[in-house]
Amino acid sequence: MTETSWFLVGATGALCTTFGFVPQVVKMWRTKSVSDISPLTFVQFIIGVSLWSIYGFHIGDPVVVSANIVAFSVLAIGIILYIRYSRRRTSKHT
Repeated sequence: MTETSWFLVGATGALCTTFGFVPQVVKMWRTKSVSDISPLTFVQFIIGVSLWSIYGFHIGDPVVVSANIVAFSVLAIGIILYIRYSRRRTSKHT
């Protein structure tokens, strides 16, 4: 395979993982519910994409860096929604 082919493989993989949590975040937004969401999963992935970003900076790979920064942003939105909607659920039950 050529370097361009390998780049496309990496970029496609990066796109799939970068936007992997978008459906979950959209579902949380639409339903205003986080009852079946594990916050630990979001925290684990934020740690992972943060470390991947640091690694990407180290090796000088803009695909790795940008993909993981975008993924971090999506996950951060997910955590914000989780906090917001879990508080709402708690306040309704008290």
